[in-house]
Amino acid sequence: MRVSLISGDMAQGKAVETTQTQRGAPSVFPEGQNGGTDVSSTYFHHKVPIPDDDSQMWFSFRKLWAFTGPGFLMSIAYLDPGNIESDLQSGAKAGFKLLWVLLGATIIGLLLQRLAARLGVVTGMHLAEVCNRQYPTVPRIVLWLMVELAIIGSDMQEVIGCAIAFNLLSSGRIPLWGGVLITIIDTFVFLFLDKYGLRKLEAFFGVLITIMAITFGYEYVTVRPDQGELLKGMFMPYCEGCGPVQLEQAVGIVGAVIMPHNIYLHSALVKSRQIDRSSKKELKEANKYFFIESTIALFLSFLINVFVVAVFAEAVYGRTNIEVHDICNATGILHLDLFPLNNETLQVDIYKGGVVLGCIFGPAALYIWAVGILAAGQSSTMTGTYSGQFVMEGFLNLRWSRFSRVLLTRSIAITPTLLVAIFQDVTHLTGMNDFLNVLQSMQVIYLFWKIGGGVVILLVCCINMYFVVIYVTSLNSVWLYVLAAFLCIAYLGFVGYLVSIFYI
Repeated sequence: MRVSLISGDMAQGKAVETTQTQRGAPSVFPEGQNGGTDVSSTYFHHKVPIPDDDSQMWFSFRKLWAFTGPGFLMSIAYLDPGNIESDLQSGAKAGFKLLWVLLGATIIGLLLQRLAARLGVVTGMHLAEVCNRQYPTVPRIVLWLMVELAIIGSDMQEVIGCAIAFNLLSSGRIPLWGGVLITIIDTFVFLFLDKYGLRKLEAFFGVLITIMAITFGYEYVTVRPDQGELLKGMFMPYCEGCGPVQLEQAVGIVGAVIMPHNIYLHSALVKSRQIDRSSKKELKEANKYFFIESTIALFLSFLINVFVVAVFAEAVYGRTNIEVHDICNATGILHLDLFPLNNETLQVDIYKGGVVLGCIFGPAALYIWAVGILAAGQSSTMTGTYSGQFVMEGFLNLRWSRFSRVLLTRSIAITPTLLVAIFQDVTHLTGMNDFLNVLQSMQVIYLFWKIGGGVVILLVCCINMYFVVIYVTSLNSVWLYVLAAFLCIAYLGFVGYLVSIFYI
């Protein structure tokens, strides 16, 4: 099979075309492997046509609108309950001082999403399909299992986020496990919206993102954070007076923002547009508009994340348990048992954060917060299901019916979530979210691009290792230290092996 470089800096410099052989560039697809497989298959049965534009203008709003959709679905992963909890803890623990970390992590995420989209556009395959063709059986299965673990970890956060939202909206009448069951049912219903047209499905996700923007924006306007401190924290890469707690939180922000399965998702979603891959002009045009759309989508998700950080930086940072207890007692808000009568610094999570907002700013703030969390959890669990289907189909080369794929991928992710919801109280989930962020951060292991991509990979790997060490250290167990050291060595060795395949 022949390969050529289309658009210059493609993933690993390899774009699937049948024009000319690029000297010295290893083929992404070994001869004879998976021969005869339809590599252009996609979960979506309909593809969006791109309007013709005979003008010589560099930019067309009509074409941008046609390409709009995949980037916004991708951006939902930057707004899932795990990210929201990371945001609120960042504000509560460090004030505005770590906003620059959130900005940097979002920029790194945009770089990785750009590469994922280019891979799908130029090759006509998503990342899992490329991995299926590039790697031998054993490392391919190991990589698939690692990605599945990341998807399960992410889905647990998302579904439990929905369950917490139902609990808050019902004033505790709907238990955590009941919220999980509701989320399972409505997710199955919403996932079949694309039967009525892909654009309708994308519009539905757009509505959910709008709900998040309105609800968290309302909290931002209500709290009225200090704009000077906000801008200082966003553009001054320094954390005055910060210690290990703030450093760990900074690392956690990166672990929450850079989602491994989201790379697979975005490379698959871009296949939903009608693109003539034999035309260099159309490939370059698609890459351009997908990048513009991704930039807009991630900018919007960044603003929503900033809303959450700023709200808790202004309302919670520096407060003690007894101070918030007295405020809640005075306003008549329930859940006083959440705040011990001591002078320790207040610790918040998604559930307790909503209660605190209700105590300080009134019940409306609590219920609007819960609506925003519900939109975040519902939208992200749906995109997580799509990610699971793309990953399973690509790595294992499965060609099942749609219902079978949805049922299997949802069952894999939902079963552990339901068990956690049954045996865990709603107020004891923060530690699990920290663990799940560690789990997901460890899955971001290899993504392309020569020098710039290599620097990003090295940075992310170092952050992952630090996050794991910090988390394990807090557990105070020698056996866990040994196990963590072994896993870190195995992790780095596996990364090195995957990279070496492209150059040996």
